[in-house]
Amino acid sequence: MSFAIVIMFCSMNILCEDVDEPNISSDLCDYRVVINENLYENFESSSFEFINAEITDDCLNVELGASGCDGNTWVFNLVDSGAIAESSPEQRYLKLQLINDELCLAYFERTISFDLASLQINGSNEIILHIEGFESSLNYKY
Repeated sequence: MSFAIVIMFCSMNILCEDVDEPNISSDLCDYRVVINENLYENFESSSFEFINAEITDDCLNVELGASGCDGNTWVFNLVDSGAIAESSPEQRYLKLQLINDELCLAYFERTISFDLASLQINGSNEIILHIEGFESSLNYKY
């Protein structure tokens, strides 16, 4: 019996030591960016309005508004085309998708965030992001 308890404690200790550190930036952001040329080209979104967008660390924070019942069922995707414009700094092109099946006429605002780390380019420390429908470009420094 005591041998079984010793084995159990040893295996618990091994499990605790092998746990990887979480990716802190992805834990701070709500969603990850999708890099997919086909999805970018064949893009459909419910209508919404950009209120604001800003970058904090590796997170793109987007404030938007749209009609709906309460906005709790909204689904979001930020899609990158996969193309990188060779300039200094490099540039990337993105589209924000809102999937909104709510059939109410009320207007709601939400703030969401996307982890930009997957957009980083080796050998660079800054990218200009162009988000379709947002009036200005954003500089992502990492």
